Amino acid sequence: MSLNTQPNIADADGFYAALLAAHRGLTEAESHAMNARLVLVLANHVGSRAVLDQALALARGESRP
Repeated sequence: MSLNTQPNIADADGFYAALLAAHRGLTEAESHAMNARLVLVLANHVGSRAVLDQALALARGESRP
């Protein structure tokens, strides 16, 4: 299994708006904590360690899957 980097979110603009709304009213520390929790929730959903490793590398700018 490999990391899907193609557009894959239905209503991406709507999701982005919901993400911004979820952060509204949070302090910077609370916002960072929420992002960390969101990453862990989504990582659990993905489940594949190989895919997660590819995502980590891509996010750090180390490689492209």
